[in-house]
Amino acid sequence: MRKLRVAVVGSGVGTGHVESYQELPDMYEVAALCDIDPVRGKALAEKQSIPHFVTDLEELFKLKLDLIDICTPSSLHFDQACAALKAGFDIVVEKPVARSLAEMDILEKLTKETGRVICPVFQYRFGHGFQKLHHLVNKGVTGQPLMATAETHWYRAEEYYNAAAWRGTWDGETGGCFTTHAIHINDMLCEMFGAVKSVYARTSRLVNGNQTEDLGVLSLEFQNGAMATSTATLGSRQQTSRLRFCFRDLVAESGLSPYNPGHEPWTFPNDDAATVAKIAEALVDFVPRPERNPGQFYRLHKALTEGGPLPVTLADARRSVELLTAIYYSSLKNEPVALPLGQDHPFYNGWLDTMKKATVHG
Repeated sequence: MRKLRVAVVGSGVGTGHVESYQELPDMYEVAALCDIDPVRGKALAEKQSIPHFVTDLEELFKLKLDLIDICTPSSLHFDQACAALKAGFDIVVEKPVARSLAEMDILEKLTKETGRVICPVFQYRFGHGFQKLHHLVNKGVTGQPLMATAETHWYRAEEYYNAAAWRGTWDGETGGCFTTHAIHINDMLCEMFGAVKSVYARTSRLVNGNQTEDLGVLSLEFQNGAMATSTATLGSRQQTSRLRFCFRDLVAESGLSPYNPGHEPWTFPNDDAATVAKIAEALVDFVPRPERNPGQFYRLHKALTEGGPLPVTLADARRSVELLTAIYYSSLKNEPVALPLGQDHPFYNGWLDTMKKATVHG
């Protein structure tokens, strides 16, 4: 098995990425770390025995690496991804990958020009519970998708925002609870139900009063006719995440763990005994693999060394950014937005400039 040499950029969220790669020692070697904060960065590099530490992204490009993993604040992802692609590296990028559909299209063009790949981070998909639902769908047990509900009810207060000045700002985070927090659970909705046909969004800044939204409700219609609601708040003193899918022949419901909506326990209740037996039989050959970031990186290694599809694609990230684009336009205009969005859409080049002026939105 070929071991890939990876560099992680950013030692905040990047700490979890470093630890995840190190859970797969036969697949990855964390060869370098980059952080603009030399104290924090050096401390992590020493703690995790990372041989190279630099404070400038360009310094990483001089090293012999197979992969660069970008875990910096949201507003930096696009520019750093472009630089790493042009330098000739495959990359992993935290969410959101870019600030607009225009930037996503630039990244797609760059991957074609450079022959390199981007694997965006949507690690919640790889929990065993959600993977069991995928397994049942592939077995033809679920029937037609009908309805889903998603809840991202977390708590973020003054201490959270004071810890990093870019949090709660359009320039720093590129959005609020739908960009930074509920983006994962909405990815799972789309991963299961497919392309969104329309979205109606209501958002507000009621919880903390920062620039960006911290409370919101989405009404989603999918191309296949299914519908869903997604609610998000950063003011829930009992933190939970929850997914519930209704198919023609099956119901799937997650647990309530706030940061593990894809993990067990998932239940598949049914009022028909024969169907219950059919579900149990279909799950007999389910093979669990690593979860969360290790699960994504495990699958990524297989894709890069053996060929085959990436576990998360640039198209997945574009779908996510397109949904965010529609969310912010809908919340601003107080009207439903039909997808897909073309280059003629007012927010194709981004929502930031407009949303920064609309201090009260939704």
